[in-house]
Amino acid sequence: MGPAGAGTASAADAGCPTAEVFATNNTAVITDPADPRLRTRLSGFDREVRGIIRAQGARPGDSTLLDGVFWSGEQQQATYERSRRFDLDRVGPAGLHHLAEVIAKRYDQESVLTFRCLPRTSPDVDAVEIQAPGVSPARLRDALLADPEAREHLGGGSVTLDGRLVLIAPLPDLPLARKLTESLGVDWSRAEVHYGDEEFVA
Repeated sequence: MGPAGAGTASAADAGCPTAEVFATNNTAVITDPADPRLRTRLSGFDREVRGIIRAQGARPGDSTLLDGVFWSGEQQQATYERSRRFDLDRVGPAGLHHLAEVIAKRYDQESVLTFRCLPRTSPDVDAVEIQAPGVSPARLRDALLADPEAREHLGGGSVTLDGRLVLIAPLPDLPLARKLTESLGVDWSRAEVHYGDEEFVA
């Protein structure tokens, strides 16, 4: 059981890839959930990033399309973004950092999020990735708007096209992430919690 009573705590090699990169080629701030730019499948971006991953000596795995919902403190409203999560193998911490730097520079991103899956007992663990079924972007938006503490500390999260929440949170904020997840109507015992190391790479 995790600090907040995690439903399914996973080791680094159980249902979690070596590493993940969360990235997009979008540079606009989108505040309208009906914006047509949110319907892109990022197919060309997917192919390009896979090429970058291979060129850096890592091995690309699955790529998942995500609908992100984030809170803008500056604008005091929700923002939206289409992105992809890339699973990686055969990459170490330094290689992952460099790879994210290359992607950030190539697509003019302020930062690219990486997550290394690690055993829960690793001294490098500083974050969790929560995945849970039965969530929509609209429900995530409503939950963030209703919870000022969650939106300020967690910033937001993403949802796959088949309705699976993907939420990265600092380890100390796991109880807050659990509260937000349960407010979405998720049974915490059905949530998967992966431990690891997160980094926002500029």
